Amino acid sequence: MLTFEEKLKIIESFPDLTRKDVSMKRVNFHYEDSLYDKKIVVYHLHPTGNGFVYVGNLPQYKADNKGFVNIRDFSEKELHSIVADSIDYLSLEPEPPYDKTWTNRDNEKLDLVYEEPFWNLYTGKNLEETFGTFSDAEDYLLEQGFKEPK
Repeated sequence: MLTFEEKLKIIESFPDLTRKDVSMKRVNFHYEDSLYDKKIVVYHLHPTGNGFVYVGNLPQYKADNKGFVNIRDFSEKELHSIVADSIDYLSLEPEPPYDKTWTNRDNEKLDLVYEEPFWNLYTGKNLEETFGTFSDAEDYLLEQGFKEPK
């Protein structure tokens, strides 16, 4: 496990982050150029080595319900990678609105709607399925015999 000082050194190597000292010797790091209201990348990094990094709904991480991952036992490579991914996530333009109706051979219709952060599939007003990515939703629809709208 990396020490607090080692974690600080890695995190401080990102020039886009601003350090904010908080209570009980904990440290937050903000990404001021975030395209979203969320600006905290590193939350409550503590001298014990415990702390959290915001990853939102990135599928490669198991985040808590607020979008944070505990970095207590992360290696140097893992910590560097997750901080870079967090900054990238907060730098990306949001997905454009998507609301299209897919149809199968029997003329059954399903509406695929992007409602951040999920891709939701509706039959009329009833939610049928939820997906984390467009690719997962598209794969499901194609497997079920639906055609992409033009």
